[in-house]
Parts: sequence; structure tokens; C-alpha cells
Amino acid sequence: MKRLSMLATVACACLLTTVASAHKAPGQEDKMMQGHMNSAQVDKMTKGWPKASRDAITFLTGKYGAPAAVTADMAVWGKAGPWKRTIVFRTEVPHKFPGPHTDVMQQWLDYKAPLSMYDDLAMYDGSVVLERTSGEMSARCDKEEANVLAVNLAHEVATGKRSVESARQKYGEQIMAMKAKQPAPYTERVMFNMDASTEDPDRPLAKK
Repeated sequence: MKRLSMLATVACACLLTTVASAHKAPGQEDKMMQGHMNSAQVDKMTKGWPKASRDAITFLTGKYGAPAAVTADMAVWGKAGPWKRTIVFRTEVPHKFPGPHTDVMQQWLDYKAPLSMYDDLAMYDGSVVLERTSGEMSARCDKEEANVLAVNLAHEVATGKRSVESARQKYGEQIMAMKAKQPAPYTERVMFNMDASTEDPDRPLAKK
């Protein structure tokens, strides 16, 4: 139910920006849609958000520019870096793996995993989500580097290169290395090629 609620919220955010665009005055630039919000606007709209969320917004703005839209509950970026979209949520989700933190930043990319590996991927990291129909995988943490790490190891689990326990151990090692400012290559870039067609529309039930 939580996942369905989150997806519904994302749809609402898209609807809000569409409605705003449709009702703008002639010649008025749609800053929300085009991602031209300035720092003062973003700061004002996110003033009461938790520190983890505000830190994530500051980081992403410095790397990719201002968000395309900000609502009372989320800041949204479109395609940026390897990601199809990025959302920073106002609501923090407590997460204890590999150490206590809160998940606030969710990032999506195209991915198609074997259905037989879905259980293993869920056991590997509960903040990695596979969406079979849309052909997407997302990771949700407090830092982009952790999301890059999460999807890289998810790919190794999905392709049978690593076991669940091996992936969890490697995740912890890479996070520790990153915090110590030592080489942590799994956190630096997406290390696999993304397929062009990942959707799985399934099939209709057979007629009786």
C-alpha cells in the first residue's frame, strides 16, 4: 500500500505541473515545468523539511540544477545523469541497512530483471524497487552515491554474479570506504548498460 501511495503522489505531482502550465498567462515562463526555479524559491518551499531532505536538494541542485517542480511533499527532477527521474521526499523513511539513516532520495532507471530474482533483490535491499510493468528499477537512500551503489549491486544479484549476502557485505564495505574518502568504485557510476526496451506489459487472462 505504501508503494501504491507513493506512485499516486508522483502522478499527482505530474498533474500539478501540467495544470500549472495550462493556466499560465500568455508569454509567462513556466518555471516549474522548465526547471528554472531559483534557490530562493526552492529554499522557501522546503524551509520546514528535515535536514536530510534539504541536504539532498542542495546536493542535487548543485550537480543537476534546480528541480523541475516542488510541491509541499517532494522536489522533482526529470532526466539527470543516468536517472530517468529523481524525487526528494519531505517524509523520511527510517532504514537501518547498512547503518541507521533515513531514505529521502529516490532515483529511477530503466531495468528488466528476471522474475525469478525478484525475491533475492528484495532480500538484498528493501529500498531497491523493481517495477515489472514499466521496466524500471529505483533505489531510495539519503545520498546519490548510495543509490548508485545499490543499483550496481542489484544488477550483480539479478545476473547471478553475487549472492544476496555477498552483495550486502559489499554494500557495507563500499559505504565505509566512501565515508573514509577511500576508493569506492561501486558508488561512482552506474556500471552496467541499460537496455533500450525494459517494459513488460504482461498478457491478458485467457478467455474461457
